[in-house]
Amino acid sequence: MKDFLRILRRFVPPYKRYLVGNILFNILSAILNLFSFALIIPILQILFKIDKGVYTYMPVVVDWANWDSVKALPEIWKNNFFWFVSDLIEREGGSFTLIILGVFLVVMTFLKVASMYLAFYMMIPIRTGVVRDIRNQINRKITQLSLGFFSEERKGDILARVSGDVNEIEASIMSSLDMLFKNPILISIYLIGMILISWQLTLFVFILLPFAGYVMGQVGKKLKRRSLEGQQQWGALMSQIEETLGGLRIIKAFNAEKKIQDRFERANELFRQTTTRVYRRQQIAHPMSEFLGTATIAVVLWYGGSLILSNNSSIDAATFIYYLVIFYSIINPAKDLSKAAYAIQKGLASMTRIDKILMAQSDINDPEQPKPVKFTHAIEYRNVWFRYRNDWVLKGINLTIPKGKTVALVGQSGSGKSTLVDLLPRFYDVTEGSIAIDDTDIRQVKLVDLRGLMGNVNQEAILFNDTFFNNIAFGVEGATREQVEEAAKIANAHDFIMASEHGYDTNIGDRGGKLSGGQRQRISIARAILKNPPILILDEATSALDTESEHLVQEALENLMRNRTTIVIAHRLSTIKNADEICVMHEGEIVERGCHEDLLKLDGYYKRLCDMQSF
Repeated sequence: MKDFLRILRRFVPPYKRYLVGNILFNILSAILNLFSFALIIPILQILFKIDKGVYTYMPVVVDWANWDSVKALPEIWKNNFFWFVSDLIEREGGSFTLIILGVFLVVMTFLKVASMYLAFYMMIPIRTGVVRDIRNQINRKITQLSLGFFSEERKGDILARVSGDVNEIEASIMSSLDMLFKNPILISIYLIGMILISWQLTLFVFILLPFAGYVMGQVGKKLKRRSLEGQQQWGALMSQIEETLGGLRIIKAFNAEKKIQDRFERANELFRQTTTRVYRRQQIAHPMSEFLGTATIAVVLWYGGSLILSNNSSIDAATFIYYLVIFYSIINPAKDLSKAAYAIQKGLASMTRIDKILMAQSDINDPEQPKPVKFTHAIEYRNVWFRYRNDWVLKGINLTIPKGKTVALVGQSGSGKSTLVDLLPRFYDVTEGSIAIDDTDIRQVKLVDLRGLMGNVNQEAILFNDTFFNNIAFGVEGATREQVEEAAKIANAHDFIMASEHGYDTNIGDRGGKLSGGQRQRISIARAILKNPPILILDEATSALDTESEHLVQEALENLMRNRTTIVIAHRLSTIKNADEICVMHEGEIVERGCHEDLLKLDGYYKRLCDMQSF
């Protein structure tokens, strides 16, 4: 319950007015329910003619300074109610009195159910709003966390948390909110009524109830553990599906369909076994609470009957039946409360997994006192060392990139080229050393200002399931159609865009799936052109293209690179011959640097790379 209250403190405060309304209407509903049940006593007494008492009207005079006067109020109200009923029977007869009592019962019931509906009405905005807020927080956190967090997590598992775990919270915790706020109120008010009727019986009930609560609590703890296992297995299933969708071409090429199917079915069967145990344990809540409630009623019947038969109790038969009706009315809220407790345990397991995202701390943050940054002179890597976990990926890098110059990074795969450029926009932070723009350490600059200086064109063109226009204008506020078209023309993309069905309003499909590789790359170049950044990062932008596409993309890149500071990662060395400086990387170090001709004369790593590509 402590974990549940912590969740409420985190997410419910914006909806406090609805919560207050829900509690007030639940209290009103419980009180009306209690008084409507009270009509059972005179109805039974009239039907069975068992009340021989004589009642006179007692004036209600309350001295709030006198506790005895206040304590006598319930007895006065009870006496006056019975006086009214007996007086009505004398004047109008028993049948008419039953009609009047029936009308009262109907009116009280109408008011009660109206209060119940208003309590539900107030709860719905809390349920829907909290779930919306959780989804928004997860999405916001995903966009804020550094790339390092996601390298440790499986994409499918994150998707499972955003979808399955949030849905589980909605189905369990949020759907239980009304039961948790309504039922304790009902139980409390009914118990107060029971105490007023017979404190001896109620004390006896209090002795029985903790035993039932203990049994239910033990089962609930085990349910949470099983639910957490099930959600983790669901995340693994989602990861497998995501991998299968991404690798269908390879799966089919290697005839591995059966292997993938078997792997998925084994994981799916394990998930089925876990959820079977969870649902079986969850479904035991209702029959267990019903059995315990019935057993408790049987014991109360015995004890209450003994009190009545002893003739020494203040409680009579009609009042005892009223007491039993109230007590039985506690059973349903208690059962609902136990079911809610089970559901909450299941939802808390999902909340634990979601909190792994929400509570994650990003290691890439804005400085407390940011400095302004203007790129006017140079970018400097100063003795930069970096590692992801244990082994050093970059070792003592020193590199100066003057404004307006083009620097190319070449070398074998795994030599640290991409890591070197990922440090500049602070996708990761350096482990040792520093990177400066015009002598300002980039860690002292706001991320939005730093990344605003840069434009990226990657080997894999990352596009979105949207129109040509929105993909090109991505991240540029207030871009006009003329500006987008101009950027597309510079990127050699305008012609094939206009040839599509709806021109710039054509949807390009998931990740640009309706386009060829060269077309996707030219759209990403157009996006960089529209942003018009002073620093350009090209990460193997043409390596995955055929010769014709490469020619069009290379022309677009040359248009983009004109008068900009450019860092180029290249496998095809023919594309970087004209770079101002070429840095050859090997095992995290810059082993050679210079222009194309100078590096050929060195007859070292670069020369060997050129010879292999020529061959």
